[in-house]
Amino acid sequence: MHYTLNMVWNPSEGIDLGFFMVRYYSLMFVVAFGLGWYIMKPIFKRDNLPIEKLDNIFVYTVIATLLGARLGHVFFYDWDYFKDHKLEILLPIRENAQSTLFGFIEGWEFTGFAGLASHGAAIVIVIAMIIIKRKKIIDKPLLWILDRIVIPVASGAIFVRLGNFFNSEIVGTETNSPFGIKFIRDWYSPRQAFEKTGIQNSNDAYKAIQNNSEFSTVLADVVPKHPAQLYEAFGYVFVFAILLYMYWKTDARNKQGLLFGTFLVSLWTVRFFVEYVKESQGGFESALGLFSTGQWLSIPFIIIGLYFIIKPQIAKK
Repeated sequence: MHYTLNMVWNPSEGIDLGFFMVRYYSLMFVVAFGLGWYIMKPIFKRDNLPIEKLDNIFVYTVIATLLGARLGHVFFYDWDYFKDHKLEILLPIRENAQSTLFGFIEGWEFTGFAGLASHGAAIVIVIAMIIIKRKKIIDKPLLWILDRIVIPVASGAIFVRLGNFFNSEIVGTETNSPFGIKFIRDWYSPRQAFEKTGIQNSNDAYKAIQNNSEFSTVLADVVPKHPAQLYEAFGYVFVFAILLYMYWKTDARNKQGLLFGTFLVSLWTVRFFVEYVKESQGGFESALGLFSTGQWLSIPFIIIGLYFIIKPQIAKK
Protein backbone atom coordinates (compact mmCIF):
# COMPACT_ATOMS: atom_id res chain seq x y z
CA MET A 1 0.00 0.00 0.00
CA HIS A 2 1.21 3.51 -0.82
CA TYR A 3 1.70 6.02 1.99
CA THR A 4 2.42 9.72 1.64
CA LEU A 5 3.43 12.37 4.12
CA ASN A 6 1.83 15.02 1.98
CA MET A 7 -1.80 16.02 2.29
CA VAL A 8 -4.03 14.92 -0.59
CA TRP A 9 -6.44 17.65 -1.69
CA ASN A 10 -9.51 16.63 -3.64
CA PRO A 11 -12.54 18.58 -2.39
CA SER A 12 -16.00 18.35 -3.88
CA GLU A 13 -16.99 21.24 -6.12
CA GLY A 14 -19.44 22.59 -3.57
CA ILE A 15 -22.57 21.93 -1.57
CA ASP A 16 -25.05 19.91 -3.62
CA LEU A 17 -28.59 21.04 -2.85
CA GLY A 18 -30.03 18.58 -5.36
CA PHE A 19 -31.50 21.22 -7.64
CA PHE A 20 -28.43 23.48 -7.49
CA MET A 21 -24.74 23.26 -6.66
CA VAL A 22 -23.38 26.00 -4.37
CA ARG A 23 -19.76 26.09 -5.43
CA TYR A 24 -17.22 26.82 -2.72
CA TYR A 25 -15.46 29.42 -4.87
CA SER A 26 -18.69 31.38 -5.29
CA LEU A 27 -19.46 30.91 -1.59
CA MET A 28 -16.11 32.46 -0.66
CA PHE A 29 -17.01 35.56 -2.70
CA VAL A 30 -20.35 35.80 -0.90
CA VAL A 31 -18.56 35.54 2.46
CA ALA A 32 -15.99 38.15 1.37
CA PHE A 33 -18.62 40.69 0.31
CA GLY A 34 -20.91 40.00 3.28
CA LEU A 35 -18.09 40.29 5.81
CA GLY A 36 -16.89 43.45 4.08
CA TRP A 37 -20.28 45.07 4.66
CA TYR A 38 -20.18 44.24 8.38
CA ILE A 39 -16.61 45.51 8.69
CA MET A 40 -17.58 48.83 7.13
CA LYS A 41 -20.72 49.31 9.23
CA PRO A 42 -18.96 50.32 12.50
CA ILE A 43 -16.52 52.43 10.48
CA PHE A 44 -19.43 54.39 9.03
CA LYS A 45 -20.89 54.83 12.52
CA ARG A 46 -17.58 56.10 13.89
CA ASP A 47 -17.23 58.57 11.05
CA ASN A 48 -20.86 59.72 11.41
CA LEU A 49 -21.95 58.59 7.97
CA PRO A 50 -25.49 57.35 7.25
CA ILE A 51 -25.58 53.56 6.95
CA GLU A 52 -27.74 53.77 3.80
CA LYS A 53 -24.71 55.20 2.01
CA LEU A 54 -22.93 51.93 2.73
CA ASP A 55 -25.36 50.05 0.52
CA ASN A 56 -24.38 52.26 -2.43
CA ILE A 57 -20.68 51.65 -1.81
CA PHE A 58 -21.37 47.93 -1.46
CA VAL A 59 -23.03 47.72 -4.89
CA TYR A 60 -20.26 49.73 -6.56
CA THR A 61 -17.57 47.60 -4.90
CA VAL A 62 -19.15 44.27 -5.85
CA ILE A 63 -19.54 45.29 -9.50
CA ALA A 64 -16.05 46.82 -9.63
CA THR A 65 -14.45 43.74 -8.06
CA LEU A 66 -16.04 41.23 -10.43
CA LEU A 67 -15.74 43.36 -13.55
CA GLY A 68 -12.19 44.48 -12.80
CA ALA A 69 -11.00 41.00 -11.88
CA ARG A 70 -12.45 39.58 -15.10
CA LEU A 71 -11.01 42.28 -17.34
CA GLY A 72 -7.68 42.04 -15.52
CA HIS A 73 -7.44 38.34 -16.36
CA VAL A 74 -8.47 38.95 -19.95
CA PHE A 75 -6.00 41.74 -20.70
CA PHE A 76 -3.09 40.92 -18.37
CA TYR A 77 -3.00 37.14 -18.62
CA ASP A 78 -4.94 35.70 -21.56
CA TRP A 79 -5.49 38.30 -24.29
CA ASP A 80 -4.05 35.96 -26.95
CA TYR A 81 -7.10 33.76 -26.42
CA PHE A 82 -9.81 36.34 -25.74
CA LYS A 83 -8.94 38.56 -28.69
CA ASP A 84 -10.46 35.82 -30.84
CA HIS A 85 -13.25 34.94 -28.39
CA LYS A 86 -14.61 38.32 -27.33
CA LEU A 87 -18.08 36.96 -26.52
CA GLU A 88 -16.52 34.97 -23.68
CA ILE A 89 -15.04 38.02 -21.97
CA LEU A 90 -18.19 38.97 -20.05
CA LEU A 91 -20.24 35.79 -20.51
CA PRO A 92 -19.58 32.63 -18.43
CA ILE A 93 -19.44 30.38 -21.49
CA ARG A 94 -16.80 28.87 -23.75
CA GLU A 95 -16.83 27.37 -27.22
CA ASN A 96 -16.75 23.58 -27.10
CA ALA A 97 -17.78 21.52 -30.10
CA GLN A 98 -18.50 18.54 -27.85
CA SER A 99 -20.94 20.32 -25.53
CA THR A 100 -24.48 21.65 -25.54
CA LEU A 101 -25.31 24.73 -23.49
CA PHE A 102 -28.59 24.60 -21.53
CA GLY A 103 -29.49 21.44 -23.39
CA PHE A 104 -30.17 23.06 -26.77
CA ILE A 105 -27.36 25.46 -27.80
CA GLU A 106 -24.78 23.33 -29.61
CA GLY A 107 -21.07 24.07 -29.51
CA TRP A 108 -20.97 25.95 -26.20
CA GLU A 109 -20.52 25.04 -22.54
CA PHE A 110 -21.12 26.86 -19.26
CA THR A 111 -17.82 27.48 -17.44
CA GLY A 112 -18.50 30.27 -14.97
CA PHE A 113 -15.90 33.01 -14.67
CA ALA A 114 -12.83 30.88 -14.05
CA GLY A 115 -10.39 33.67 -14.90
CA LEU A 116 -10.21 36.52 -12.37
CA ALA A 117 -7.17 38.72 -11.62
CA SER A 118 -6.78 40.74 -8.43
CA HIS A 119 -4.71 43.48 -10.09
CA GLY A 120 -7.62 44.29 -12.38
CA ALA A 121 -10.02 44.31 -9.43
CA ALA A 122 -7.79 46.79 -7.55
CA ILE A 123 -7.69 49.19 -10.49
CA VAL A 124 -11.45 49.17 -11.11
CA ILE A 125 -12.27 49.49 -7.38
CA VAL A 126 -10.25 52.72 -7.32
CA ILE A 127 -12.15 53.91 -10.41
CA ALA A 128 -15.44 53.03 -8.67
CA MET A 129 -14.43 55.10 -5.63
CA ILE A 130 -13.62 58.03 -7.94
CA ILE A 131 -17.15 57.76 -9.35
CA ILE A 132 -18.59 57.64 -5.82
CA LYS A 133 -16.66 60.78 -4.96
CA ARG A 134 -17.74 62.66 -8.11
CA LYS A 135 -21.38 61.71 -7.61
CA LYS A 136 -21.05 62.88 -4.00
CA ILE A 137 -22.52 59.63 -2.74
CA ILE A 138 -20.02 60.22 0.03
CA ASP A 139 -18.98 63.84 0.25
CA LYS A 140 -15.46 63.16 1.46
CA PRO A 141 -12.00 63.39 -0.18
CA LEU A 142 -11.10 60.44 -2.41
CA LEU A 143 -8.21 59.36 -0.19
CA TRP A 144 -10.52 59.42 2.83
CA ILE A 145 -12.78 56.93 1.05
CA LEU A 146 -9.88 54.76 -0.13
CA ASP A 147 -8.37 54.66 3.36
CA ARG A 148 -11.51 52.97 4.61
CA ILE A 149 -12.51 50.77 1.70
CA VAL A 150 -9.14 48.97 1.70
CA ILE A 151 -9.91 47.43 5.12
CA PRO A 152 -12.77 45.18 3.90
CA VAL A 153 -10.95 44.66 0.59
CA ALA A 154 -8.01 43.17 2.51
CA SER A 155 -10.33 40.81 4.38
CA GLY A 156 -12.01 39.84 1.11
CA ALA A 157 -8.66 38.93 -0.42
CA ILE A 158 -8.26 36.22 2.22
CA PHE A 159 -11.47 34.47 1.20
CA VAL A 160 -10.82 34.79 -2.53
CA ARG A 161 -7.56 32.88 -2.08
CA LEU A 162 -9.35 30.28 0.03
CA GLY A 163 -11.77 29.96 -2.90
CA ASN A 164 -8.81 29.36 -5.21
CA PHE A 165 -7.63 26.64 -2.80
CA PHE A 166 -11.02 24.91 -2.92
CA ASN A 167 -10.86 25.11 -6.72
CA SER A 168 -7.33 23.62 -6.79
CA GLU A 169 -6.24 26.57 -8.91
CA ILE A 170 -3.36 29.06 -8.75
CA VAL A 171 -1.28 26.30 -7.20
CA GLY A 172 2.39 26.54 -6.34
CA THR A 173 5.42 24.92 -7.90
CA GLU A 174 6.45 21.33 -7.23
CA THR A 175 8.11 20.76 -3.87
CA ASN A 176 9.58 18.08 -1.62
CA SER A 177 8.53 20.07 1.43
CA PRO A 178 6.21 18.39 3.95
CA PHE A 179 3.98 21.45 3.41
CA GLY A 180 3.43 20.36 -0.18
CA ILE A 181 -0.05 19.22 -1.15
CA LYS A 182 -1.12 16.69 -3.77
CA PHE A 183 -3.68 18.63 -5.82
CA ILE A 184 -5.34 15.76 -7.68
CA ARG A 185 -7.64 18.00 -9.72
CA ASP A 186 -4.74 20.18 -10.78
CA TRP A 187 -2.52 17.24 -11.74
CA TYR A 188 -5.12 15.30 -13.71
CA SER A 189 -7.64 16.89 -16.06
CA PRO A 190 -11.14 15.32 -16.08
CA ARG A 191 -10.22 13.51 -19.30
CA GLN A 192 -7.00 12.15 -17.76
CA ALA A 193 -8.89 11.04 -14.64
CA PHE A 194 -11.28 9.10 -16.90
CA GLU A 195 -8.41 7.54 -18.84
CA LYS A 196 -6.67 6.49 -15.61
CA THR A 197 -9.74 5.00 -13.92
CA GLY A 198 -12.23 4.23 -16.65
CA ILE A 199 -14.83 6.15 -14.62
CA GLN A 200 -16.74 8.62 -16.78
CA ASN A 201 -18.00 10.94 -14.04
CA SER A 202 -15.04 13.16 -13.22
CA ASN A 203 -15.91 13.63 -9.53
CA ASP A 204 -16.21 9.87 -9.04
CA ALA A 205 -12.94 9.35 -10.94
CA TYR A 206 -11.09 11.82 -8.70
CA LYS A 207 -12.52 10.17 -5.57
CA ALA A 208 -11.42 6.76 -6.83
CA ILE A 209 -7.87 8.02 -7.36
CA GLN A 210 -7.82 9.34 -3.81
CA ASN A 211 -9.48 6.46 -1.98
CA ASN A 212 -9.31 3.30 -4.05
CA SER A 213 -6.18 1.19 -3.46
CA GLU A 214 -6.54 -0.05 -7.04
CA PHE A 215 -5.35 3.38 -8.17
CA SER A 216 -2.64 3.89 -5.55
CA THR A 217 0.05 4.16 -8.22
CA VAL A 218 -2.02 6.84 -9.99
CA LEU A 219 -2.15 8.80 -6.72
CA ALA A 220 1.57 8.21 -6.18
CA ASP A 221 2.27 9.92 -9.51
CA VAL A 222 0.72 13.17 -8.26
CA VAL A 223 3.64 15.44 -7.32
CA PRO A 224 3.15 17.67 -4.25
CA LYS A 225 3.03 21.41 -4.88
CA HIS A 226 3.23 24.46 -2.67
CA PRO A 227 -0.25 25.57 -1.49
CA ALA A 228 0.49 29.08 -2.75
CA GLN A 229 -3.14 30.10 -2.21
CA LEU A 230 -2.85 29.38 1.52
CA TYR A 231 0.49 31.19 1.79
CA GLU A 232 -1.11 34.23 0.22
CA ALA A 233 -4.26 34.03 2.33
CA PHE A 234 -2.12 33.73 5.48
CA GLY A 235 -0.18 36.84 4.49
CA TYR A 236 -3.39 38.76 3.86
CA VAL A 237 -4.60 37.96 7.38
CA PHE A 238 -1.72 40.09 8.66
CA VAL A 239 -2.42 42.85 6.12
CA PHE A 240 -6.04 43.02 7.29
CA ALA A 241 -5.04 42.94 10.97
CA ILE A 242 -2.53 45.77 10.48
CA LEU A 243 -5.06 47.99 8.69
CA LEU A 244 -7.76 47.28 11.26
CA TYR A 245 -5.38 48.13 14.11
CA MET A 246 -4.19 51.31 12.40
CA TYR A 247 -7.73 52.55 11.86
CA TRP A 248 -9.14 51.76 15.31
CA LYS A 249 -6.12 52.13 17.59
CA THR A 250 -4.01 54.91 16.04
CA ASP A 251 -4.54 58.29 14.39
CA ALA A 252 -3.68 56.84 10.95
CA ARG A 253 -7.28 57.39 9.81
CA ASN A 254 -6.67 61.15 10.09
CA LYS A 255 -3.65 61.04 7.76
CA GLN A 256 -5.20 60.84 4.33
CA GLY A 257 -3.60 58.20 2.15
CA LEU A 258 -1.68 56.44 4.92
CA LEU A 259 -4.01 53.45 5.24
CA PHE A 260 -4.39 53.24 1.46
CA GLY A 261 -0.62 53.32 1.01
CA THR A 262 -0.07 50.72 3.72
CA PHE A 263 -2.59 48.47 2.01
CA LEU A 264 -0.88 48.78 -1.36
CA VAL A 265 2.61 48.14 -0.03
CA SER A 266 1.75 45.28 2.34
CA LEU A 267 -0.73 43.37 0.18
CA TRP A 268 1.25 43.54 -3.04
CA THR A 269 4.50 42.73 -1.24
CA VAL A 270 2.87 39.53 0.01
CA ARG A 271 1.77 38.81 -3.55
CA PHE A 272 5.24 39.60 -4.93
CA PHE A 273 7.03 37.09 -2.70
CA VAL A 274 4.42 34.32 -2.96
CA GLU A 275 4.85 34.50 -6.74
CA TYR A 276 8.28 32.89 -6.29
CA VAL A 277 6.59 29.60 -5.34
CA LYS A 278 3.59 29.95 -7.62
CA GLU A 279 3.17 28.26 -10.99
CA SER A 280 3.17 30.61 -13.95
CA GLN A 281 -0.24 32.08 -14.73
CA GLY A 282 0.89 33.20 -18.18
CA GLY A 283 0.71 36.79 -19.38
CA PHE A 284 3.65 38.85 -20.56
CA GLU A 285 6.37 37.46 -18.28
CA SER A 286 8.06 35.54 -21.12
CA ALA A 287 8.60 38.84 -22.97
CA LEU A 288 10.01 40.77 -20.00
CA GLY A 289 11.72 37.98 -18.06
CA LEU A 290 13.22 38.34 -14.56
CA PHE A 291 9.84 38.47 -12.78
CA SER A 292 6.45 36.80 -13.26
CA THR A 293 3.48 38.70 -14.65
CA GLY A 294 2.02 38.95 -11.15
CA GLN A 295 5.26 40.42 -9.82
CA TRP A 296 5.56 42.98 -12.61
CA LEU A 297 1.97 44.07 -11.99
CA SER A 298 2.58 44.32 -8.23
CA ILE A 299 5.60 46.64 -8.47
CA PRO A 300 3.65 49.78 -9.57
CA PHE A 301 1.17 49.27 -6.71
CA ILE A 302 4.01 49.01 -4.18
CA ILE A 303 5.66 52.19 -5.51
CA ILE A 304 2.37 54.11 -5.41
CA GLY A 305 1.76 52.83 -1.89
CA LEU A 306 5.19 54.02 -0.71
CA TYR A 307 4.35 57.48 -2.04
CA PHE A 308 1.14 57.65 -0.01
CA ILE A 309 2.90 56.36 3.12
CA ILE A 310 5.60 59.04 2.81
CA LYS A 311 3.21 61.82 1.73
CA PRO A 312 1.73 62.55 5.23
CA GLN A 313 5.26 62.97 6.58
CA ILE A 314 6.14 65.39 3.78
CA ALA A 315 2.96 67.38 4.45
CA LYS A 316 4.09 67.95 8.05
CA LYS A 317 7.32 69.67 7.01
